[in-house]
Amino acid sequence: MPPRLRSRDLPSWCEPRVVFAERFAQRDHVVWLDGGDKGATGVSVLGAAHAGSPVVTADLASGTVTVRRPVGEADDDAPVVHRGGVFERLADTLALPQVALAPGETAPAPLGWFGWFGYELGAGLAGVPIADAETPDAAFVFLDRVIAFDHGARRTRLVWIESDDADAWADELAAELTSSAANAPMADGGAGARHPAPTPAAATHGAAPVAHWRHDATTYARLIGQCQAAITRGDAYQLCLTNRVDLDVHPDPAETYLALRASSPSHHGGYLRFGGFALCSASPEQFLHIEPSGLVSTKPMKGTRPRDADPVRDAELRAELLASDKERAENLMIVDLMRNDLGRIAELGSVSVEGLLEVEEYPHVHQLVSTVRARIAPPVSALDVVRAAFPAGSMTGAPKRSAMAILHDLERGPRGVYSGAFGYLGVDGGADLAMVIRSIVIAPSGASIGTGGGITALSVAEEEIEETRIKARALLAALGEASTRLD
Repeated sequence: MPPRLRSRDLPSWCEPRVVFAERFAQRDHVVWLDGGDKGATGVSVLGAAHAGSPVVTADLASGTVTVRRPVGEADDDAPVVHRGGVFERLADTLALPQVALAPGETAPAPLGWFGWFGYELGAGLAGVPIADAETPDAAFVFLDRVIAFDHGARRTRLVWIESDDADAWADELAAELTSSAANAPMADGGAGARHPAPTPAAATHGAAPVAHWRHDATTYARLIGQCQAAITRGDAYQLCLTNRVDLDVHPDPAETYLALRASSPSHHGGYLRFGGFALCSASPEQFLHIEPSGLVSTKPMKGTRPRDADPVRDAELRAELLASDKERAENLMIVDLMRNDLGRIAELGSVSVEGLLEVEEYPHVHQLVSTVRARIAPPVSALDVVRAAFPAGSMTGAPKRSAMAILHDLERGPRGVYSGAFGYLGVDGGADLAMVIRSIVIAPSGASIGTGGGITALSVAEEEIEETRIKARALLAALGEASTRLD
């Protein structure tokens, strides 16, 4: 008989940022799916690997998947390397009856595989050439115990898969968190006052780091021209051309994320650390949300304008975005692509478009967003949906396979985690994955940022270059670099 899924509500609200800073910031294998300090809806989730937690990483170059238990790893529990793909490895675990849930029943909080799929993994699925990335092409940890923060209900809950070890974890953590919340100061900001928002992570470590752009402004303008030539030839309708910024800096990953979320709050933020690699994301874009009942939605985000401190000018920029023929066409092309992707695994006639061309506002940008929904039915699984739709069309262009092949030749380097997806694949059959955009990736070699935009026949090179600067600005600031010049 599968174990039960258990949960326990704590008597009072705990601030996720405080719990993270006090209990998770120094852990080497930790996940925080973050709804933001000011989130009025949704659920934030915090969890970390323990002695029994498997971690899976994929390496496309060698065609292998490595499984290890990095916490308290013993000599007789060394990493095991398998030939094959990461989807099969994740699916094998999710196919097991991990918990006693009825079909379609939703867990009270996500439990299962938490991690990321890198962009090159998706390119490999499409059979196009790929560049070798320093970061794992996929990295996931199986979490059987998490802290969930329901922002709408202001409720903190422990959720775990029943076992002697996990039950003891819940008892101990409930007592500690309850005591911590009871002793929190009642001044403005509540418990968060104990941990004020940090300064940029690199600012306290001497001179500001220097940003090195893979393509300078002149080169990027030339690449935009080559994208438009490919569109004129009929090889693509749209191409999501990206650039990469590398910084020779080695900040504390947790400090970096806290600085980023303070300046760029988001409803799909995330901090994922796998040893020497960390993803710090202020992503505003949902890639896939899959309910155990079979409902699936995606929210392609295409079309950007900067925010302005002057309310009148800010409203003008918003209206300009909504009226732009170029931005509307760019968004609609990706909507059609995502409809096609979901149509491959959806029930006949269930794919629909809702909320077409809506403007969402974030601290630094206005974004044009649409929503595509569908219904899947068994035996189609969440992983099948990911395979059908990954990488997201908003990060490739259309048609997807042709776009990725063209971009591989133009970009001349890996994207890595950037423009992939991160989140969870749940034991209840559900999933929630966000796009890896507006993100900092920290690796042994330093920090990197990806930025880009959709190129169409109507694109203006100077405007596209400025859009990449706007998207990178807050990320560079979180690393202590204020300049967005494409040097």
